[in-house]
Amino acid sequence: MSPLLFYVAHLAVLAYALVGGVFLAFSDFIMRALSVTGGHAGAEAMQAINREVFRWVFMVLFLGLAPVSLLIAAHGAIFVQGGPGMVMMLAGLSYVVGCFGVTVFFNVPMNETLAGMKASENAAQDYWTRTYLPRWSFWNTVRTVACGLSAALLLFSLVWVAQSTAQAS
Repeated sequence: MSPLLFYVAHLAVLAYALVGGVFLAFSDFIMRALSVTGGHAGAEAMQAINREVFRWVFMVLFLGLAPVSLLIAAHGAIFVQGGPGMVMMLAGLSYVVGCFGVTVFFNVPMNETLAGMKASENAAQDYWTRTYLPRWSFWNTVRTVACGLSAALLLFSLVWVAQSTAQAS
């Protein structure tokens, strides 16, 4: 494994964990707290969160991990032999499919629907309580698990590669 990819992979483990931690906070307590706010406050707060997320480090990590994950998956499939390569490939694909893909195909469309509503209207409240909260939270939990799995698999593959290299020496 090239030294550059070695360091990129280590940084990716950290980034997977950081992104997963944000998603964990939403699945664990933020969405539950927003669901118990009175009136339209929860939907309005989520609209604000969805606007602000584009302005912070989180988005750089989230978007940047997609091509990095593809690179890691390709490297594992092509250049790393045997089990460690397969685990490395699964780490990258877990993020691309389970986190990035789920976000693009499930969470973002729900965010856009909510953004197009006036939080104080009955239709928005109905969408917020009957559709958004349960479905968005479910798919967010999938993203959380995918990030954790990516971090764990990539870390495991790096340890496996290091052990294999040390035994070969």
